[in-house]
Amino acid sequence: MTALQTRTELPEIADFPVDDLGAGTGPAWLESWMRAHKGEIVGWRRAIHAQPELARREHLTTARVSETLLRAGLEPRTLVGGTGVVCDVGHGEPLVALRADMDALPLQEQSGLPFASEVPGVMHACGHDAHTAMLLGAALGLQSAPSLPGRVRLVFQPAEEVQPGGALDVVDQGVMEDVQRIFALHCDPRLEVGRLGTRVGPITSACDLIEVRLTSPGGHTSRPHLTADLVQALGLLATQVPLLLTRHVDPRSGTVLTWGAVHAGDAANAIPQSGLLRGTLRTADHATWTELEDTLRALVASVLAPTGVGYVLDHVRGVPPVVNDEVSTGMLRDAAVTLGGEKADASTEQSSGGEDFAWYLEHSAGAMARLGVWPGSGPQRDIHQPTFDLDERALPFGSRVLVHAALAALAHAAS
Repeated sequence: MTALQTRTELPEIADFPVDDLGAGTGPAWLESWMRAHKGEIVGWRRAIHAQPELARREHLTTARVSETLLRAGLEPRTLVGGTGVVCDVGHGEPLVALRADMDALPLQEQSGLPFASEVPGVMHACGHDAHTAMLLGAALGLQSAPSLPGRVRLVFQPAEEVQPGGALDVVDQGVMEDVQRIFALHCDPRLEVGRLGTRVGPITSACDLIEVRLTSPGGHTSRPHLTADLVQALGLLATQVPLLLTRHVDPRSGTVLTWGAVHAGDAANAIPQSGLLRGTLRTADHATWTELEDTLRALVASVLAPTGVGYVLDHVRGVPPVVNDEVSTGMLRDAAVTLGGEKADASTEQSSGGEDFAWYLEHSAGAMARLGVWPGSGPQRDIHQPTFDLDERALPFGSRVLVHAALAALAHAAS
């Protein structure tokens, strides 16, 4: 058993040197805390990275976050279900929130890092370890303030990587009640460290999971007329439904159905009795997303009707697009400019990926920004790949962005 496995607390000492790209730009209390503790943010990230946990299994990460907050004099509470943490800093109103996700991905790490995952087949390949560490840094930084003009709610969320997302669990437990504004950051390996990518309006897309299970009596390939040809029906479904969908939705919506898994049969001379098609249905438009399930069901039925093949369609509604409001986006942008000047401000495009932060924005104003984690030279290792890594200078920078955005939101609400 390793040292990391025998302790639930995160490192307390600032023994990981890191440049603070935003040094000197914050209130005195934040500067004092960052000088003494910025290295701890790196240590927290490395400890979490080495012990990744999959969605709704983030028990060790939850314990570490809670204990770190408790040592700082805060009062965290674990969410129902045993993973995820919510904690308030400050008192009274107004109330704004900061969110980080905590779960890892089922990938075997190939980064070669000295703190690489010790859990076979699981790694932090999307930066959630960094998101958690940065929010811890923001939390303890805010806690060091002599006073705050309201409350900041820290949301350490489980299960972002599964549909329809752990954010729904958080919302269902009343965490968003009275929250006036919420912010989040997401690592972007295509953006240089020290820069923040912002966008007003949709920054991610809706993403649903589609599964079609086909059935047939089966039969000999020499007599397809005596049965229902399941493989032919599967081929029609795979090719025709995505094509027809383009004629039933507004092309400006960025709607796309892409199949990722196809399974049917084993023998070359036997028509199989079962088959399976799985994929994702994505759209950049919220209104289109609300109508897609009915449209898809009608198209699947019409394509399969002449084939005689039976089917069951499972349409798992995922997440809506993350739609950033203008005021919240401006607060994140202003934070980046305060920390790094005009060069720190980067516009960003809407992604076709999904993000369950969208569920919070169904209940409150808010915005998500993309945090640059690329060193500026060398390969850009994309998220959800086993070689993913990040420039750790992004960690104190991200904590500072969150603090500045929270302070701006509190001031705006009080004005």
